[in-house]
Amino acid sequence: MYIVHLDSAKDIKQVFKDLKVDTYGVDIMFPKSLPFLIKIGPIPRVAATILKQEMLSLGGDVALPRSALMGGHRKTDCLLMGNLSQLSRLHQKLKNQPFGLSRLAADLSQTISGYSDNNGTFFLGKYRLELSKRTHIMGVVNFTPDSFSGDGFYRDLLFREPQAALGKVQAMVDDGADIIDVGGESSRPGTISISVQEEIRRTIPVVKLLAKKIKVPISIDTCKPEVARRALDSGAHMVNDITGLRNSAMRKVVSSYNAAAVVMHMKGNPRTMQKSPSYDALIDEILAFLEGSLRLAEDARIAKEKIIIDPGIGFGKTLAQNLQILKRLKDFRSLGRPVLIGPSRKSFIGRLLNLEPEDRVFGTASACVAAVQRGASLVRVHDVKEVAQALKIVDSIMHA
Repeated sequence: MYIVHLDSAKDIKQVFKDLKVDTYGVDIMFPKSLPFLIKIGPIPRVAATILKQEMLSLGGDVALPRSALMGGHRKTDCLLMGNLSQLSRLHQKLKNQPFGLSRLAADLSQTISGYSDNNGTFFLGKYRLELSKRTHIMGVVNFTPDSFSGDGFYRDLLFREPQAALGKVQAMVDDGADIIDVGGESSRPGTISISVQEEIRRTIPVVKLLAKKIKVPISIDTCKPEVARRALDSGAHMVNDITGLRNSAMRKVVSSYNAAAVVMHMKGNPRTMQKSPSYDALIDEILAFLEGSLRLAEDARIAKEKIIIDPGIGFGKTLAQNLQILKRLKDFRSLGRPVLIGPSRKSFIGRLLNLEPEDRVFGTASACVAAVQRGASLVRVHDVKEVAQALKIVDSIMHA
């Protein structure tokens, strides 16, 4: 006798098949084997009470705070517990109910669907990323004199000739980079922003060259709309925006070019983000921010299918908070978008291992493996070759 611990629907179904369960029986029993713990709220207290009663009738449950049971606050958060079969039946029970429960039923169905099916084909211009088949790697190319990561190679090359960077970038592609992310402004803690003109001078000649020479999509790492526009004009396919598309001008640029975007969470700005960052509920707040960014993007006519989300490791987070994000990365799949994680050479790795940025390769690879096991579809790294090797192993295990 042993406990079967499986996370994916594919693996659970395979256990049924190995047992020679009838196909019809698998269809009936599989939903009963897939449990969910879903955070909901805030919703009206009366709605939460009805929700609990309905789930109890289905064999599930809803956890409520004591204040909700004692008639306290008008609205409350709750934790819904049930398997896929119970939640499917709950949807039918709620869809005609008052107190916002019909809308909750629709949201519940959408959340479960997004959580389960957020890794498909992602299009970047003429390129197709098959995210369901393996983890994809975004290679970091910094053209800044003050990058935190120690990749000072670029600060010498940039001011001579963009051509000089081509060999290094091509090596990253050969080593396994699926996307090249070009940045001209450091986002290290305490950084003061540079001018639009300076960022254009650092990045656009390189984007133009790479667009002609390399055979993978190009991302521009910027929060400035004019830099993004110039980069997209020059052949970039995606905007990697650390401010989460909160600038309406940036949303307009991305929409007008039908470009893809990485939407990241950051608390504050690079200059202030690491000054005692605090959260009442870390994961809840990051999810709410990213969900808000997705709504803003939708209002700007940016297709949801064009967006990748990034919880922002190291951007306004303490060591403990970074570890919590990695530990609970699967929660972010609830938004129905591929998750990108960028732990590369970050200070939390340095603090854990007491190493300088250039010596954090193994720590970076370990963080990437942990992230992929917890739901990341893409990783953003400096050390492409080493991380690609680590991910080939973890991908092979996960897809075995």
